[in-house]
Amino acid sequence: MRVGVTYDLRQDYLAAGYGEEETAEFDSPVTINAIVAALRALGHEPVPIGNVRRLAERLVAGERWELVFNIAEGLRGYAREAQVPALLEGWDIPYTFSDPLTLCLALHKGMAKRVVRDCGIPTPEFAVVETEADLQAFARLSRTPLGFPLFAKPVAEGTGKGIGAASKLHNAEELERVCRSLLARFGQPVLVEAFLPGREFTVGILGTGAGARAIGVLEVLLRPQAESEAYTFHNKEYYENLVDYRLEQGTLADRVAAVALDAWRALGCRDAGRLDLRLDGEGVPNFLEVNPLAGINPERSDLCILARMVGLSYTELIGRILASASERLASRPARATSVA
Repeated sequence: MRVGVTYDLRQDYLAAGYGEEETAEFDSPVTINAIVAALRALGHEPVPIGNVRRLAERLVAGERWELVFNIAEGLRGYAREAQVPALLEGWDIPYTFSDPLTLCLALHKGMAKRVVRDCGIPTPEFAVVETEADLQAFARLSRTPLGFPLFAKPVAEGTGKGIGAASKLHNAEELERVCRSLLARFGQPVLVEAFLPGREFTVGILGTGAGARAIGVLEVLLRPQAESEAYTFHNKEYYENLVDYRLEQGTLADRVAAVALDAWRALGCRDAGRLDLRLDGEGVPNFLEVNPLAGINPERSDLCILARMVGLSYTELIGRILASASERLASRPARATSVA
């Protein structure tokens, strides 16, 4: 099968003048080469394409693929991760991972939490601060409706961007200072949620709908020298020296995986991805956020670390993602004749 590969190459954006943090979600040649090698080992013909603009150029030029393996994150806006899938749907070309609706929904953490909450899935109480006026009204209260401590982060960033040692908020002054800084720095709303004191986990999922399964539950353990109490951008960037990962098993793992799967299905996620959860004060697993377009760097990405720990090789992981996509595509309606 001829498989196109769409991606955003970090070095291209750095060369164009973008900063280290704003390009943190983009991929390195190591990741692209690993995907290409895995696809080739699985008997496919991989075709590197690049970002959404390169994809558009090649589609207009008449190039086609039987399937596109999509890991393009996009650069701007709530629809940035949905740009490549939407374009492919316009040309009726199948692709891996979630559709535009789910990718937009999941990227906006506040919207995703609203859906999860309405489905009866545990998630911390939260508010979305969209403007300084919202912030002033919120911060004027001596005690917010959520209560302290709180946790603040940009509403639509990944890889821990905007999360640091100051993200845990203990009083109204910290709330106002941190939210004001995040609003100015990222130009997007701030998610403020109740801080949960329990253990933190990340869950890897393979499959779609009723066929989705958790491949494992990984506890994130911060070393003494790490930024405390959160899986921050700094901790993720230097995880080799700051973070330990432990495979959780038994009853607790089953409970965490069950909540993750409920959220995965509620949000309509497909093929593969990762969810972050944390225990509240009563030990109940709570949904924090989902990444339906999880990083797949063979060495650094959490999903790949988890796959290795459960005995799944990188090539096997890519093969399982393709198998999930192929299974759901086999049941879709037959294609209509293309209209020029």
